[in-house]
Amino acid sequence: MLSAKEIHEIREELLHCKQPLFFFHDDPDGLSSFLLFYRFVKEGNGVIVKTYPDLGTMFLKKVEEYNPDKIFILDKALVSQEFLDGVKCPVIWIDHHGPYERQKVKYFNPRIKDPEDNIPVSAICYKVVEQDLWIAMVGIIGDWQMPVFSKEFSLKYPDLLPEEITEPEKVLFATHLGTLVRIFSFILKGNNKEAMKLVKIITRMKDPYEILNQTTSQGKFIYQKYEKVNHDYQKLLKEALESATEDKFLIHIYKDTSNSFTSDLSNELLYKFPKKYIIVGREKSGEIKLSLRSPSVKIPSIIEEALQGLQGYGGGHEYACGVNIKSEDFPLFLERFKKLIDKKH
Repeated sequence: MLSAKEIHEIREELLHCKQPLFFFHDDPDGLSSFLLFYRFVKEGNGVIVKTYPDLGTMFLKKVEEYNPDKIFILDKALVSQEFLDGVKCPVIWIDHHGPYERQKVKYFNPRIKDPEDNIPVSAICYKVVEQDLWIAMVGIIGDWQMPVFSKEFSLKYPDLLPEEITEPEKVLFATHLGTLVRIFSFILKGNNKEAMKLVKIITRMKDPYEILNQTTSQGKFIYQKYEKVNHDYQKLLKEALESATEDKFLIHIYKDTSNSFTSDLSNELLYKFPKKYIIVGREKSGEIKLSLRSPSVKIPSIIEEALQGLQGYGGGHEYACGVNIKSEDFPLFLERFKKLIDKKH
């Protein structure tokens, strides 16, 4: 975790802005981080950052459009120096990947002091704002971690998270809180403009039951979106499960669909096959977007080595990474990856 001084500094940055712009990663951790900050300041605009390898100069158009007095970048692993050079206002970047060296930015990352500290950004944001416990839990569980305040959440919402369940993967796939995590993930699918309409609805919600129990028309609207996306997801999940063999590698590549489910699928497959190496990919326009999950071996350095000389990029956490690679290079990448994993055993 960041120091108390750093948490205070971020809070002061939030309190002293009138038109902030929030760039956030398109997963439950990134979305929850945005919601925590936006609901705290009740000002500004949010931009979902999806498939780009970094937050690059193409996003300067959004900066010009919104004309912010301050920019917050949440849960985004890579930010280009060119983007930072093109921004005229202060930039605060909070992340738990890397870390990386950049100029013209206030960079907050617990891994700078402790490379093993992989605390989700939503946990940091919750420490800053000290409100909306349920939103913080969604983001943290979405990143496969149990926060120190999980018991507090269980006491307040025992029907969403029974106190005896303490493994994040079980929370994800065997509790109502896990359903809420999936809802946060699925409403970000598809068109960004439509997704932000749903996100804006959550910025005004009082509790999680508006969505889970559909106690309001707004909550029902979000749940219906989730059900529609989940229908497509369950079909892909069934196909992926049929790809499982006795081999320690579970590999499933599917053709382009309207939504990307690689991360969601890889997480659930790892839950169902905790001893397998999961490789899920979505093929589109001559490229394959991969989500890789490892049960025991740290994979960032393995991915880096497997990509050498190939048309692709990748990275992420110790046991969960993403890769984008040209379709023609995928067979060689896969061959290298499997051999490098075998060497570790």
